Amino acid sequence: MDSGQHLLNVVDVEATCWDGEPPTGAVSEIIEIGLTVVDLARGERVGRHRVLVRPTRSTVSSFCSELTGLTQAEVDTGVAFADACRLLATEHEAWARPWASWGDYDRHQFTRQCSTTGTGYPFGRRHTNAKLVFTEAHGLRKRPGMAQALQIAGLPLEGRHHRGEDDAWNIAALVLGLAARGAWPQEPY
Repeated sequence: MDSGQHLLNVVDVEATCWDGEPPTGAVSEIIEIGLTVVDLARGERVGRHRVLVRPTRSTVSSFCSELTGLTQAEVDTGVAFADACRLLATEHEAWARPWASWGDYDRHQFTRQCSTTGTGYPFGRRHTNAKLVFTEAHGLRKRPGMAQALQIAGLPLEGRHHRGEDDAWNIAALVLGLAARGAWPQEPY
């Protein structure tokens, strides 16, 4: 079997956020897409990508900058959301390749933002909630955050937490750990 058939996109997004309610008229928008390509057959991370996205209906708050390290000036250099979705589809085969995220936030954020902007949804239907798989595989009662899951798995937190590129890389390490244990689903659900 071709190893291309064993590739999985692990996605983590950062979005505009506030300490409390958003300012009047502002909505949470994706400002960074982190994507790590995992080769499940070889058991390794084979690609690491970052796409900065320029928000149009909100700005990066100081709270958001403290959390993510991203600034308004930095995301202003990004691409439009529709262009980011096209990039996911063309360069990362997002429509054809199964994908995973830590929880359902990322999937819901893409769904919402695609709907409100009239942008085609870039992913196929084969999504796996890695947080749910990890929780079940480790027999946990509560679903852990990514950083806590890394501690449980005995893995280091690489890079900066709440930076999409780094979080996708770390989530991919958790996915590979689950796959090595035989706990990663063969067909994403």
